[in-house]
Amino acid sequence: MAIRRIKQILQSHPSSDGDGVKIQRIHGFDNGLFSPFLMLDELKSDNPDDYIGGFPSHPHRGIETLTYMLNGHFQHKDHMGNTGELRDGGAQWMSAGRGVIHSEMPAMSDGKLHGFQLWINLPAAKKMLPAQYHDFQPEEITEKAFNTKNLIRIIAGDLTIKGETLTGPLQQTGVPTTIADWQAGSGETFGSCLNPDFQAMLYVYKGEIEVEGTTVIAGQMAILDQGEGLSLSALKDSGVLLLSGIPIDEPVVHYGPFVMNTMDEINQTIQDYQNGTLIDD
Repeated sequence: MAIRRIKQILQSHPSSDGDGVKIQRIHGFDNGLFSPFLMLDELKSDNPDDYIGGFPSHPHRGIETLTYMLNGHFQHKDHMGNTGELRDGGAQWMSAGRGVIHSEMPAMSDGKLHGFQLWINLPAAKKMLPAQYHDFQPEEITEKAFNTKNLIRIIAGDLTIKGETLTGPLQQTGVPTTIADWQAGSGETFGSCLNPDFQAMLYVYKGEIEVEGTTVIAGQMAILDQGEGLSLSALKDSGVLLLSGIPIDEPVVHYGPFVMNTMDEINQTIQDYQNGTLIDD
């Protein structure tokens, strides 16, 4: 079985979004190796001034978002009447489809705030479907503890470990994906089988890991080559997001919160938003 190695390492960079919320961001709108994912934002702070304004009401079209909180709460409200508040360890998924207008407001838990939002592209055939939303509280996330210092949490899709397939609660996505969180102490290892048709990447949010002889540190995204096997070693106490999915071989045109396939579609989306016809009432 071919073990995946690292093809490329991307460094996150400081940015801000919403009402001045400070984040670390990695985006791959123009990077085919990143597909089907588009962007990953990491929100981490113990200072309320970094995020207190949150993400007031704003639109999206053509993407899905997955928000995952390690520490802190995250409140979602949208035009469909959905309201969800994540607790530590929970996740929420939203498919914007043809259009959604929502707000997202983070809040500390025990003086900590640490979470992620992932943008996932939608294929052209699904970009204009009705919007959807689901949240998953921490007790709904699939977990497998190998010992007290080695834990895998499966948020979306399926992951096979030592012949056992673990299934996450999120299966209803626009493109097949597997999204997981590996939390490990120094010296721990992790191995799994991945779908060979999936592109895969690792985001290290804590510590330092080794992938087939290459070191990846906190704040870096490792893009993996093709293969079926994955083998990781924690060089320090570490946390790693595993992101994998079927790549979408279509043009990507990005304008703010909108991701479509052509500039004409982007212009139509802007016009729809200005005319109040972006969303389904």
